[in-house]
Amino acid sequence: MAKKIGVIGAGGWGTALAVLLSENGNKVTLYEHFPEYAAKLRTQRENKTFLPGVKIPRGVEITSALPEAVKEAEIILFAVPSKHLPGVLNLMDPGSLKRGLIFVSAIKGIDRATLKRMSQLISGRFGKNHEVAVLSGPSHAEEVGRKTPTAVVIAAKKIKTAEILQKVFSGPYFRVYASDDVVGVELGGAVKNVIALAKGVLDGMGLGDNTTAALMTRGLAEMKRLGRKLGARPETLNGLSGTGDLIVTCMSRHSRNRSVGERLGKGEKLPAILASMKMVAEGVTTADSCHRLAKKMGVEMPIAREMYRILFQGASPAGAVKSLMGRKLKREEVQ
Repeated sequence: MAKKIGVIGAGGWGTALAVLLSENGNKVTLYEHFPEYAAKLRTQRENKTFLPGVKIPRGVEITSALPEAVKEAEIILFAVPSKHLPGVLNLMDPGSLKRGLIFVSAIKGIDRATLKRMSQLISGRFGKNHEVAVLSGPSHAEEVGRKTPTAVVIAAKKIKTAEILQKVFSGPYFRVYASDDVVGVELGGAVKNVIALAKGVLDGMGLGDNTTAALMTRGLAEMKRLGRKLGARPETLNGLSGTGDLIVTCMSRHSRNRSVGERLGKGEKLPAILASMKMVAEGVTTADSCHRLAKKMGVEMPIAREMYRILFQGASPAGAVKSLMGRKLKREEVQ
């Protein structure tokens, strides 16, 4: 059955999901914050800045009025950068929302101010009368927009909610698995960005495949340690939202996080890198929030710590590698 869906955020990911949901037969309204750019999207039917080459179907309504995007919506999908979500939530009037709607977060980050996951921020604002789900997995917007076969996970506390969304989002090129492990699915999508930054640093330094394999394997171990502490199931992080997303973000030419890390590894400074980018590399802010969350929870995450030091304390990439390789020897624990 077709749903009325408001997609909040007309970046590459929001646009790709709006196109997908419209093609699946849903009534979709896409919200773009800037009126001038919203007008451009309506006229050109293409997001030339963030998702060039992908046509936006005429059935997708485009607006810069947030109330219009969420009016009578049965599903509200958030696809804005994590740093903008609190502001967007504050602009939304709880009393104007359809009772019993489902919120979906497609945002891969941890809030820098509160150290909360995106679903926790949404629940804190609207959770009493509405359910909150998360969508994550290896899914670059550039490929979803071009109908490249993709598999992701949607998680909600009630598995029936996840199964409803599974049917709404699934299509010929987009396969969705259902889960009730919200923490695991959401955490994997956020923390893998930090490891992808580190992978880019290794590329920029010219290091090899042995180093990459070590980084990704031990990075997954760090994700699981933090996940267990926060209540996630380790097996979730072995799946699409953990291992799968880690692989694609570390290895893909589309990965902004890997690209930022590569430039850091070549000696560029973070402010100059960020100033040159139109899109957001979520791993930068997540490196800070993840490092502080690990400290708060008493979880050992040496890769995340060294990435934090490179980004925010001026540590050299070579020094970070030396620090990691010189850590106290220990047994390997695989779970």
